[in-house]
Formats: sequence, structure tokens, C-alpha cells
Amino acid sequence: MPPPPASSTSPAVGRALDILLFLAGRTGPVRAGVLARELGMPRSSAYHILAVLAERGFVTYLPGERAYGLGVAAFEIGSAYLRHEPLERLAQPVVRRLAGRLGQTVHLGVVYGAETVYLLKERPPRASAAGTALVTDIGVRLPAHLTASGRAILAHLPEAQVRALYPRPGDLITRTGRGPRSLAELLDLLAADRVRGWSEETELVSEGLRSLGTAVFDHHGHPVAALSTTWRRHYAPHDPERVREELGRAAARLTSAVSGRAPGAG
Repeated sequence: MPPPPASSTSPAVGRALDILLFLAGRTGPVRAGVLARELGMPRSSAYHILAVLAERGFVTYLPGERAYGLGVAAFEIGSAYLRHEPLERLAQPVVRRLAGRLGQTVHLGVVYGAETVYLLKERPPRASAAGTALVTDIGVRLPAHLTASGRAILAHLPEAQVRALYPRPGDLITRTGRGPRSLAELLDLLAADRVRGWSEETELVSEGLRSLGTAVFDHHGHPVAALSTTWRRHYAPHDPERVREELGRAAARLTSAVSGRAPGAG
């Protein structure tokens, strides 16, 4: 059944969507006055709508800049499309091929809130000791700041969104006693990950295991998922450099398959 025609009696809904789309097209926070002027709406209406959107988590107010940026809820809605079956179907052959080439378990994960959620898990045709005793089954949720795939995604989010995900020091929990203990430490790790193009964790999720992760991007250059591979820390079937190269090529193929582009690409 098709949706009913838009009603002219609910302009606030249209204006709220206009604000979200406008913010999505900007590279940084925007002041309310600029929003109102650019979108041709009364300042009072803009402030009212922004207050509601902020309350629901769709925008974030940055006091230091007196400006608004997209909130975590907007990111979750925006990435939900690719978290569903289209992404999984496109990723399945990429994940299967990578697992076969590396002889290691490979995952497809997304970030939902402050957690990594695993959508796909592929073990190599001849499962070896590198692919045993993993907790990363499909549907499992783990702290995003501890996983290689979660950090690969977080590294390419605006800093304001990362701060919104971890508003309190206690949000940075650990599983093995290792991992970032402060937001500043996490932001430093993410900055390094962003520069090198991949993320790595060693024994942050499980003792004795190591993982590498690389982000997958949509057509705006935003991270929507990540590919990762896990193996035993003292069991190295391949040189880590080769693993990074294979992972990077696979992530690039999946980015292309979803009509995406990496940040900075033309």
C-alpha cells in the first residue's frame, strides 16, 4: 500500500528533514541562524525543531562552537539501510573469498550505538587453529572501542559523534584489562587508525587473539561497516603486511559494490 500524500498541515516534519539533510551535506557543525537563513525558515522554528531533534539524539549541540552537528541517532538511521540484507548479500562473496585467501576467520561488522554487531562470519574452507575459540558469532555485540572492526568505523566518524557515544569515563569498559581507559586515549588511537587506514587490536576482546579491521564506506565517504580478520596471536599463517593488504583490497571491493567511495576519493 503506497504512503498517503504529504499533508500541507505538517510543515514541521518537512523542516526537520530539511535540517537533517542540510547537516548531512556539511563537513562541520552549523549555527542555528545559518540553518534558518539557508533553509528559509523562521529562527524560532529552527530553534524549536533543533531542540526536539537534539532531545531524540538526531542532532548534537556543541556549546563551544554554539553550533549543531548530526547526532548518533542520525548516524544509526543513515547506516541502517546498509546494515540490512543488501549489505550482507553484497558482502558474502567478498568475505568468503577473503577467508579462503587468508586461511583465517573473516567478519563483517557494523557499529550500533557503542557496540560492534557482527552480521557475517566466514571460516576458511580448511579451518585451522587460527580460527578457533572466537566469540564473534553472527549477532554478537561487543564494545566497539575494543574491536578492530568497531575502531575502524569509529576512526572515520566525526569526533563529536564519538564523544556522544562515550560521555562518561565508565563507558570505556574492558574485557581483558586492556584497552583505552579515557576518551582522550581512544581519540588518539582513532586518529592513528584513520591515518594508516586500518585498525588493530591484540587481546582486547579475547586472550591470545589478534584482529585487523578496515572500514567500508558509502557514497558520501561515511563508514557503514568494516571487514575484520582474527587469528591466534602466536599463530601467523601470513605476514601481517599481507593480511593488511588483502583486507584493504577486500574492503575497497565492498565499498565499490555498495557504490561507495573512500574519504578523499574523487
